Amino acid sequence: MKYLGSLSGTGTITCNGKTVGRASYRFDRFFQPPNNTTSSGEIELPPLALEEIFGRKDVRLMTDDGRLLALHFSEKNLPAASSAAHVDVTGDVDTPP
Repeated sequence: MKYLGSLSGTGTITCNGKTVGRASYRFDRFFQPPNNTTSSGEIELPPLALEEIFGRKDVRLMTDDGRLLALHFSEKNLPAASSAAHVDVTGDVDTPP
């Protein structure tokens, strides 16, 4: 596995097509042979917004630089009043915007 660097910035979170709010993110990217890029990291948004989407499917992040990313929560539980969560990321992680 080879480290490809990180992606970070801000964007808009949606769930089932509904805008939830603005988020910041930092994801690490890795190349896994034969031809697979994986990414995971942390998103941060207001606690009430995070509670609304935590564990849900169809959570998307449209980054300010034009990437559309699908987010899947890695943890089973969200601590009370938490503003950050770990996610696995798929989508435009290996292509420039």
